[in-house]
Amino acid sequence: MKPAGVVRKVDQLGRIVLPKSLRKRYQMNEGDPVEILVQGDHIILERYRPKCVFCGSMDEVSEFKERHICAQCSDEMISLQKHFF
Repeated sequence: MKPAGVVRKVDQLGRIVLPKSLRKRYQMNEGDPVEILVQGDHIILERYRPKCVFCGSMDEVSEFKERHICAQCSDEMISLQKHFF
């Protein structure tokens, strides 16, 4: 992880402002969800990418009844349904 060389202060509400150059570089727009991760003593911000609730995959994920499911798990569920019904 390479430092960006930008220093920002945390405001009274715990917010920081990401510089426009970083938002543009990482295609982060107003209203985009951001995931906050912790690794050791590092705080990492990432653009949020939904994960499958069953296997954790981030490939071909779609939303179903406010949950995220990947195509592979969806296909497996369909085949199970055909097997039992």
